[in-house]
Amino acid sequence: MEIFDAIVIGAGHAGCEAALALARTNNKTLLLTLSLDAVAFLACNPSIGGTAKGQLVCEIDALGGEMGVNTDKTLIQLRMLNSGKGPAVQSLRAQADKIEYHNQMKKTLENTENLFLKQGEVVDIVKENEGYNVITAVGQTFFAKAIIFATGVYLKSKIIIGEWTKDCGPNGFSNAQKLSLCLTNLGIKLLRFKTGTPARINGRSVNYSVLDVQNGEENIQNFSFITKKKIKNKAVCYLTYTNELTHKIIRDNLDKAPVFSGLIQGIGPRYCPSIETKIVRFADKERHQLFLEPESLSTNEIYIQGFSTSMPVKIQEKMIHSIKGLENAEIMRDSYAIEYDCIDPTQLLPTLELKTHKGLFFAGQINGTSGYEEAAAQGIIAGINANLYLKNKEQLVLKRSDGYIGVLIDDIVTKGTNEPYRMMTSRAEYRLLLRQDNADLRLTEIGRKVGLVDDKRYKIFLKKKKNLEKIFSLLNKKYKISEIQDLFTSNNENLPKESISIKDMIKRSNIDAFKINNLFHVFDKFNYDIINEMNIMVKYEGYLKQQLEEIEKFKKYENTVIPSNFDYKKYHGLRLEAAEKLSQIQPLNIGQASRISGVSPSDIAVLSVLVKKFVMEENKKKE
Repeated sequence: MEIFDAIVIGAGHAGCEAALALARTNNKTLLLTLSLDAVAFLACNPSIGGTAKGQLVCEIDALGGEMGVNTDKTLIQLRMLNSGKGPAVQSLRAQADKIEYHNQMKKTLENTENLFLKQGEVVDIVKENEGYNVITAVGQTFFAKAIIFATGVYLKSKIIIGEWTKDCGPNGFSNAQKLSLCLTNLGIKLLRFKTGTPARINGRSVNYSVLDVQNGEENIQNFSFITKKKIKNKAVCYLTYTNELTHKIIRDNLDKAPVFSGLIQGIGPRYCPSIETKIVRFADKERHQLFLEPESLSTNEIYIQGFSTSMPVKIQEKMIHSIKGLENAEIMRDSYAIEYDCIDPTQLLPTLELKTHKGLFFAGQINGTSGYEEAAAQGIIAGINANLYLKNKEQLVLKRSDGYIGVLIDDIVTKGTNEPYRMMTSRAEYRLLLRQDNADLRLTEIGRKVGLVDDKRYKIFLKKKKNLEKIFSLLNKKYKISEIQDLFTSNNENLPKESISIKDMIKRSNIDAFKINNLFHVFDKFNYDIINEMNIMVKYEGYLKQQLEEIEKFKKYENTVIPSNFDYKKYHGLRLEAAEKLSQIQPLNIGQASRISGVSPSDIAVLSVLVKKFVMEENKKKE
């Protein structure tokens, strides 16, 4: 039996980040995967980032993770979503080369010190002294004090196309048949969820001449703050739409759709539904957007974003051929739905450790979330906390005001989820503060403290901070009315009555730092990222101040720790429903308690008094 410090089960996006975090903090780590060909596999869309997801990737990077670095290495197109809106909702999105993304991540894993990558199916976990024995299907046993479950959608997964089903994972990969029972035997409550993926078609069979081109953008920030080379776009995407004929084909065959016939039992994602669900739910819509996205520079396969379905293949073909530009499309891979087991995430602490078993951590889609980015975000936190657990140090809990990662984890462990959870900007109450451009300023010091941010990354971070100080020192420089007249009139701004500083010019609605620099070249020594960050901080200074004040007001709740031995059901001041919910979730502090469904503001007021009284009584006992 080989002994490790930690074992990570599953090498998807959560597993890769978890294993790298552990190995990079000097833990002998075993990464077990059902197939080495599925390491960091982009099973659904060939993209990284998107609305709110781009923020997650930048935060993972700021903590010392790999997803942003790997995406920058392998992307073939980069865009900034919502660029016409405010910075709070702008998000990076990249088309990644699906094949190269897998290759590069696998290469990184293989060349990381302390990390051992092995193919094998885990069939049982047995508590043993201070840790756990992990047993594989071929009879091997490995021991570790910390285990991270990052099994994705592979637990008893089933592919569904029409009436045809197959017990396997995405893309035909093997699934894990026995691990669900192991979790149940540990007393863990399981859920059954469902997701799906669209068909892939041969790009040579698409009539691009009738489609709208979606080009990438350059001169925007990268995902990783340590990527020096500016990204070059190597591919384009195309836009098309469903139409009335498409909708008629779907409506005429709803009885054959597994999602409506009852064949699919798992709960699907509300915010990324199948095309048949869209047609039923939004019956008044005449058309739905579809994006044609290249999977790789080394294949002709094209992904039809927005066209997920589990219809029988003959109907899928009719549906696709009814769409403009796809009349002669050759289907290379059929669309399918996939059902899988996951856990109820309210069984976890905000550290992602299981409440009932020390040393067992869970990350990714096994926690009821959807998306590569959500998985990777949990993976790096689980890896960080497993390392801190092994070193007997206080574990990391990111607050909602620290980042989207904090929002994500707080949501799932506090509120739970009855469908695959997806990160959205609307979930973050402090989203203007939690931008992707300042993720490093918010989280790199934390990554450094837990040992993940190395000297190279930290040096880059300190240089950025220094450059920000320098650029802010220039903002008090003033210009005469005669010097700024053309700038103001050409941008429909009223002229000031006297000389005006750069800072006050930036605060004008139609003027920004880039326009000022085009005229006066005052920021020529700084790169795009520095100018952009300063511009946002100045332009939204008032709103940022308000959010910081809100965070300070709420800190008293977040800082009021609830002792682990506090018995909610003992006190009559709490309503029965609130006491039951609080006992189930076991919140770490009053702030977390206030976000539990079924716990009212009046319950929180009572709880605050009871906790204060309890702590005083406990302190007296110690005296």
